[in-house]
Amino acid sequence: MSQVQTPMVPLVHELIRQYPGTISFGQGVVHYGPPAQVTDAIEAFQVDPNNHKYQDVAGISELVQLIESKLKEENRIAIGPGRSVVVTAGGNMAFMNAMFVLTDPGDEVIILSPYYFNHEMAISMVGCRPVVVATDKNYQIDVAAIENAVGPRTRAVVTISPNNPTGAVYGETSLRAVNELCLQRGIYHIHDEAYEYFTYDAATHFSPGSIAGSDEHTISLYSLSKAYGFASWRIGYMVIPQKMLLGVKKAQDTVLICPPVVSQYAAAAAMRVGSSYCKDRLAGYGQVRSLVLEELKAVQHFCTVPRADGAFYFLLRLDTTMDAMALVERLISEYAVAVMPGTTFGMHEGCYLRISYGALEKDTVAEGMERLVKGLDALIND
Repeated sequence: MSQVQTPMVPLVHELIRQYPGTISFGQGVVHYGPPAQVTDAIEAFQVDPNNHKYQDVAGISELVQLIESKLKEENRIAIGPGRSVVVTAGGNMAFMNAMFVLTDPGDEVIILSPYYFNHEMAISMVGCRPVVVATDKNYQIDVAAIENAVGPRTRAVVTISPNNPTGAVYGETSLRAVNELCLQRGIYHIHDEAYEYFTYDAATHFSPGSIAGSDEHTISLYSLSKAYGFASWRIGYMVIPQKMLLGVKKAQDTVLICPPVVSQYAAAAAMRVGSSYCKDRLAGYGQVRSLVLEELKAVQHFCTVPRADGAFYFLLRLDTTMDAMALVERLISEYAVAVMPGTTFGMHEGCYLRISYGALEKDTVAEGMERLVKGLDALIND
């Protein structure tokens, strides 16, 4: 564990606490909470004393059925004899389950840089080696680079779209190519779709699990944290090949026995409301996204903003020799605005900062961006 990187989010939050009034573009959460129907579901949950006992390790049947219907209608993923759904305590646990089942110590898992730091950490925790493959200048997939990185101990390729930390949305053609590569090489394609509804302009979301013949080598990860304002409730789910089910159940039973049952009842209520709960808010997110882009024009002479058509992130590339973490610390202490350093996402060459605008209302974003632009201009041009 001493070799595993320390998550940067708690460190940045500790800095923020030292400077009250700081506006944070740090952690990736939404600014809204769950649907009102969740309250009624919790009240009903409390009536039955059996609900306070352990339940099925893979999830309560009502929630699993709702997930299967959603997957069929929205993702075009049919759950048949070759596939299973497992409810998890968030998307991170789903990924950890996959690592437990797919890998032996010393195996390799390919992740794309910039990467989601918890994925990199999980791979290291199970004694495997994360093989980091760079994306292009717009943070899009380089399929040839992935193919060149596949070796005899490669077990899986991980993709995230819409992407954290870049906001990039991977095209269907690229995801199909990665999925086919995994099929041909006899490895797994793990695809994280936590931000599936957060796309803007003409960008569209694609699920590789919908590809014909993908059921034996494709693992799809989902989360309610973003779409339904469910971050603290810790509910996600994974779609896995049937052959993995026993191993995933062993892992999940050992770590937490079953996902929190009260959260599962709440999740079922949220999913009955449906994805419109999130989609109805996308227009507002689109306006905030446009506001952020407009404000960043003031520093475009030293700040590159690669295209970001999804999630609620921008990963800025700054023309400076300053250390990213040192820049973050000064932005907090001198300008009361917080962002995340690119180093936590594997960007060690150059200076990168991630902006997360999902947790804030529009007026707060406007104030925060004013501080950020002022701070960047002063600190980098000083």
